[in-house]
Amino acid sequence: MRDAGSLTPMLTVGLTGGIGSGKSTVSARLAELGAVVIDADVIAREVVQPGTEGLRAVTQRFGAQLVSADGELDRGSLGRVVFGDEPARRDLEAILHPRIAARTRDLMAAAPDDAVVVHDVPLLVEKQMGPAYHLVVVVGADEQTRRERLGRDRGMAPQEARARIAAQATDDERRAAADVWLDNNGSRAALVDAVEALWRERLLPYDRNLRDGTGVERPESVTLAEPDPAWPGQATRIVRRLGHLLGDRARSIDHVGCTSVPGLAARDVVDLQVGVGSLADLDVPEVARRLADGGFLPVAGRVTDRSPDGTPWPKRLLVGCDPGRPVHVHVREVGSPGWVRALRFRDWLRADSAARQEYAALKRRLAADNADPSAYAAGKEPWFEASETRAVAWSRRTGWVQPEAEPAP
Repeated sequence: MRDAGSLTPMLTVGLTGGIGSGKSTVSARLAELGAVVIDADVIAREVVQPGTEGLRAVTQRFGAQLVSADGELDRGSLGRVVFGDEPARRDLEAILHPRIAARTRDLMAAAPDDAVVVHDVPLLVEKQMGPAYHLVVVVGADEQTRRERLGRDRGMAPQEARARIAAQATDDERRAAADVWLDNNGSRAALVDAVEALWRERLLPYDRNLRDGTGVERPESVTLAEPDPAWPGQATRIVRRLGHLLGDRARSIDHVGCTSVPGLAARDVVDLQVGVGSLADLDVPEVARRLADGGFLPVAGRVTDRSPDGTPWPKRLLVGCDPGRPVHVHVREVGSPGWVRALRFRDWLRADSAARQEYAALKRRLAADNADPSAYAAGKEPWFEASETRAVAWSRRTGWVQPEAEPAP
């Protein structure tokens, strides 16, 4: 995210893709649309320009023969020196990465207050940088297409193209990191159209929500979505972002609610539970600001869970600003009855297919009869009250033990 002293939240997007994927086309079009693009490759060249400390450090480690007569670093030769040599690669990274990071921070701090910042980083997935951005956009194309492009556009021999691709993250790893996957197996025009739609329909609305302090609530009408295999991956990425924002104040972060139960229809909102030592942790100004800058806003008013006997259990509720992925974050104290119940209810439904089917049928019936969310929620209450006893009985019968709070990612 932007520097900690920033008063204006700024949407930051991590952009990446494998070699030959077409990432540069996406980066260029986003810049034309108005994004401030910070290109990690450009910065990597800047920090080893003639006369820089970076270039002196590189030549001291790898030799002056890598510098041409006009003082320029021969990046191609340097790449061949470190490619496949792990100690040499680590030495090069130790020289370049701190300088690249410092320059990147300077450029982000210098961006206009109304900017959407796109950080173009080839190794974003490999370096596990995703949690630091509001969104990660990955440009993808199959390996055959990428090899053909590398040969056609860069004159790269097939063997070298295969080696370069094999040295990077796999498509599965990139998909796991991607909030947005831009397929580029087709034409350039189709890719540009997809970029423009992303800018118009998600990035600009997300940026407005972030600046205006507007969270994305559940729709006013009840609509159930069929089980989506993408829900767990979406939840995992948000869990990691929250861990990045909260640090050790988050003692646990879990995917809970209906989208956490495979095979269960649900309203298309990802529910997460953050376990804290004290709800007062969220009142610390620095914590509240980091969450708001990161796109997670508190719901105003008194928010509580209700115990089986009607006793209120306090919690905090946050909503996300991303229009493309509604999320509710329930903050409860670790070990509190509400914290335990959310985890036990999830695990019971995952384990008990009959209970899961029963609940799914109830949800579908209520959704068909009640478009109003309040009526829908009220209709589920009797079932929830009865299910608490059943879930507790299941936990005792199976030996389920409430999870120990572990450091958040």
